Amino acid sequence: MRLVEEVLNQLPGDVFGGLQKCDRLLTSLRENTAPIPQVVSQSNLHLETIDWDVVICGGTLGILIGCALVKRGLRVALLERGVLRGREQEWNISRSELEVFLELDLLSQQELVNVIATEYNPARVSFLGGTEVCVQDVLNIGVDPVYLLETLKNKFLAAGGKLFENTAFDCAVVHPNGVLISHTFSTRLLLDAMGSFSPIVGQARQAKKPDGICLVVGSCAQGFAPNSTGDLLASFTPVLNNCQYFWEAFPAKDGRTTYLFTYMDLNAQHIGIETLFAEYLRLLPEYQGVLLNQLQIQRALFGFFPAYRQQLYFPWGRILPIGDSSGNQSPLSFGGFGSMVRHLKRLTLGISEALATEQLSAPALKLLQPYQPNLSVTWLFQKAMRVGVGQKLNPNQINTLLSAVFAQMQQLGEPVLKPFLQDVVQFSGLTQTLLKTALNYPLLIAQVIPQVGIVSLFDWMWHYINLGLYTVLFKLGSKLLKRVKYISPAEQYYYHRMLDKWQYGSGYDLY
Repeated sequence: MRLVEEVLNQLPGDVFGGLQKCDRLLTSLRENTAPIPQVVSQSNLHLETIDWDVVICGGTLGILIGCALVKRGLRVALLERGVLRGREQEWNISRSELEVFLELDLLSQQELVNVIATEYNPARVSFLGGTEVCVQDVLNIGVDPVYLLETLKNKFLAAGGKLFENTAFDCAVVHPNGVLISHTFSTRLLLDAMGSFSPIVGQARQAKKPDGICLVVGSCAQGFAPNSTGDLLASFTPVLNNCQYFWEAFPAKDGRTTYLFTYMDLNAQHIGIETLFAEYLRLLPEYQGVLLNQLQIQRALFGFFPAYRQQLYFPWGRILPIGDSSGNQSPLSFGGFGSMVRHLKRLTLGISEALATEQLSAPALKLLQPYQPNLSVTWLFQKAMRVGVGQKLNPNQINTLLSAVFAQMQQLGEPVLKPFLQDVVQFSGLTQTLLKTALNYPLLIAQVIPQVGIVSLFDWMWHYINLGLYTVLFKLGSKLLKRVKYISPAEQYYYHRMLDKWQYGSGYDLY
């Protein structure tokens, strides 16, 4: 562990202290010792005045939806506990997903060009002793968060939005006609963009433990050999420390970024962030073919991402979770920038309609965060990529399984492979992959069943059936709904939410 401390202490600021703080938070989550926040209450009294249509708490990703809403003529305030500024490390995404910034008039064509800091091809998927797949144009764009957020902040302010920096969320009182935030800000609708550890989310979940978690460590460093390619998912070791280690690597504007990540349950006996960072430093030379003392580390990266099987719905009206607060992300890639961008148009249009038609009750807002079977089916995949404490497993089983699955997807071609790598599961591609894998590797599939468990397998079947149903409803039912005319604006809100549910729930939002 001393190596971790020595390496991190060479960086500006108390980085090692930050890592230890992150580990303590992880321990608290595993042991379930944190107190349940009590930050939301309700009142039967009406607010005398309402200053805003929308108040967004959490500015880093909240500025995306804030800028989109203020451009639609809404009165929007954004509260940020610190200074609204993007991090130095790029956000990776596919180029096609950035088109939403043009659709919503958030960026000009030139600004979209400027926001791209790096671009690489191809991206590799590789497993120990098995399949190696290369794909083009998947998560190969590095977005500059500093430029993006500064540009959106300026546009937000120019369009009439109000930004309150160094203003932390304290509490919210839900009234029949609005929400009073921190005894100061009155609004028709509160958007919670404070992330997985939002105090509002903590109160709504009532100390429920996450069902899965992903630990991530890494760095951006200079000193690597020139390399214009990247890794989306690479593994070159068997199971170690009850973990299957996965790696990512790609060029950055000031070096090369490498990540080590692993999936696990919330058992307190699993390793922590510091141990994983020590493993990262130990294995990085083998992974990238470079000595550790040849690297000049620019910054260290570490954290963890919890995920829940059950969709989160707030019991209060007039408060809507968005982004990571909503828990509406894949248990494979979790959330962050990519998840927010994917739902940006849907949320912008849906929130605008909800405000225009006063559909701000808890049941009405629930429709803006619908159940998505295409995400729920991926829970089984996450479980197949992790090892329980004390679970007896062939050390190479996960590598062998993933190698077999990706070999089948490669044979099926890019229409199957690329959506999956972009975290979009579709019924046709999933069915073809499962059938080919089961036919070609029946013994391997039989070995996985005890690992994931019969209960999880039956639960997965329900979501798989729903994925097929949503696909049919989107392809056929959406055509019928689009022909419906002469309905009120309030009824339109519900029709549009149904269409969104089918489209995103079937994974057809990608195209």
